[in-house]
Amino acid sequence: MQITSVESFFVEVPQKPPIAPYHSRYRGQSSTKSILIRLETDHGLVGWGETPQVYLGNQLTGREADALRPILIGLDPTAVMAVYADLSFEQIYIQSAVEMALWDLAGKVYGLPLYRLLGGPYRKEIELAACMGIQTYERAGEIARLYVEMGFSTLKTKAGRSPEEDLAMVRGIRDAVGDRLELRIDPNTGYSPDVCAQLARDLEPYHLQYFEQPMPEDLIDDSARIRQQTTTPLALNESVTTLARVREILAKQAADFLLPDTYQCGGVWATKLVAEVAASAGVPCIVHCAHDLGPKTAAMLHLAASTPNFPLANDCTYYGLVDDIITQPFEIRRGKLPVPEAPGLGIEVDLAKVRRFQVDASC
Repeated sequence: MQITSVESFFVEVPQKPPIAPYHSRYRGQSSTKSILIRLETDHGLVGWGETPQVYLGNQLTGREADALRPILIGLDPTAVMAVYADLSFEQIYIQSAVEMALWDLAGKVYGLPLYRLLGGPYRKEIELAACMGIQTYERAGEIARLYVEMGFSTLKTKAGRSPEEDLAMVRGIRDAVGDRLELRIDPNTGYSPDVCAQLARDLEPYHLQYFEQPMPEDLIDDSARIRQQTTTPLALNESVTTLARVREILAKQAADFLLPDTYQCGGVWATKLVAEVAASAGVPCIVHCAHDLGPKTAAMLHLAASTPNFPLANDCTYYGLVDDIITQPFEIRRGKLPVPEAPGLGIEVDLAKVRRFQVDASC
C-alpha cells in the first residue's frame, strides 16, 4: 500500500459567542483558521491532518500539497516515524498535519482507533477546559457563570495586555463563581520577568491552577527563578517545542505544568513523548488548543486517552464553532467528550463542508 494523492486546504470556520470575539494580547478573532492535509492511498483509504493557520500568517496558504507530493507520493502510509527521521518539511506546522494524517491512515489500515496505536485506553472520556478571550470584570463574570451552567470544571482566559486588566478579569471570575471553576490565565509571553514576578504574587489570593507562559519562550532561567518567589504555579506552552528544550525546562525546574501541542512539537507522537518525558520528572501536562476543528480535536482526545500524564482538563474552544468540517460534529456534554472508537482519528471529514469553508489565500 502506498500514498497516491496529496491535497491541502485552507479553511476558515466562524466562531460564535461566548468564544467570539476572542481577544488575546495579539489580536481579536471570530473564526478558526486551519490548514487541512488529505492523503489517499492506492487502496482508497483517506487520512486527514490539521494544523492552525493563524499563527504563521500568510506563510501557510492551503497550497502546501504542491511541495508535499514529491515527498509523500509512494510512501507507506503506516511509516509514521519517517516523518521524524527521513522526511524534510519547510514548516514544522505542516509536518504535524502530515503526521496526523498518517496516523489516521495507519489506524484505518489496522482497523483500530488511534488511541490503541498510542498505548491503549487509559481514559475513555476527556475533560475539557473552557476558554475565554480578554474580558472586562463584568463580562468575565457573566461568561464564567455560563460555563458553570454548561458543566465545565475549568476556565482558561487570555491575558497579557496589562497586569491591572488581568487582575480585574480574575476578580470578576472569582466574584461571580467563586472556586467552582479551576482558573488558568495565559498572557502569551506578554510580560517581562519583573512584571511577571509581581503579577504572580498579586494573583496568589485567587488560587490559580496555573499562570501560563507569562514571559517570552526563551526565558527559562527566569521562569525557574520566579517559581521560587510565588505560590502561583507556572506553566509553559510556547517554550515547549523540542525534547531538548523540554529536558532543559525539567532540569531547571522551570514549570509546574507543560502544555505541548502537535503543531509546536511536530506531531502527535512528539506531543506524547513530551508528556512521557515530563512524567519522568513528575510534571503534569495539558494538551494545548489552537482553536481546533474536528481532526485536531480528535487527535487531542486520542492523546489524552492513551497518555496517563494528561490528567487535567485539556484546553478546548470547539463548542464555539458554528459548524465543523466533519460529518458528525462532536457533542460536548457537561464539559467532557468521549474518545472516538472508529478507526484512525475516528472521524469522517465532509469534503463538501471543506469546500464550503475553503478560503482563497490570495484574497
